[in-house]
Amino acid sequence: MTYVLIPGAGCTPWHWHPLTAELQARGQEVVAVDLPCDDESAGLSAYCDAVLTAVGRRADLVVVAHSLGGFTAPAVCERLPVELLVFVAGMIPLPGETVSDYWGHTEYDWQGDPESDYFFQDLPTELAAEARRQLRSQAGRPMDDPALFERWPDVPVQAVIATEDLLFPADYLRKLTIDRLGTAPAELAGGHFPMLGHPVELAELLEGWRQAEPTVA
Repeated sequence: MTYVLIPGAGCTPWHWHPLTAELQARGQEVVAVDLPCDDESAGLSAYCDAVLTAVGRRADLVVVAHSLGGFTAPAVCERLPVELLVFVAGMIPLPGETVSDYWGHTEYDWQGDPESDYFFQDLPTELAAEARRQLRSQAGRPMDDPALFERWPDVPVQAVIATEDLLFPADYLRKLTIDRLGTAPAELAGGHFPMLGHPVELAELLEGWRQAEPTVA
């Protein structure tokens, strides 16, 4: 079994490293994908290709998509032998939907302070500082690309939301998950990056779902 970790906007494999270590300690292989997020010529097709290249010939995959990575994940599931898809504080697109349209379609109304740390507010000071330093610029090209799937892939799916998420508030993401996946998400304490703030708890959820019979969307 291999976990394929797809990062969110501006993020890198580093942002998965505590979860990567937890999963590896449990005997699992992990591929943390490095997307071309700062390349203004790279759209969702390039993101999907980056995942396919990183995975190679591996099979028996669990795809875990964080935040904006949710727009890449369904297309990946159509192209690879995926056993389970998990959204972590994730954007859950409709077939052919663009990120630009997603906000209005989901009635997203962010009320946060743009000067506040709405990504890493729950993390220890040093970890939050390094997490900010590891961020790259997020290019705008993928925001107008239609999601690269025509129908929801026939793959079991689960979702995790964070109860103190300042970017995707729990009430918003809970309703969205139920509306679009037909199932309630699991909930973890903390902010938008549970793989940094609560890697043990997230690993336990993932491993539990991997060994069980998940819900098909």
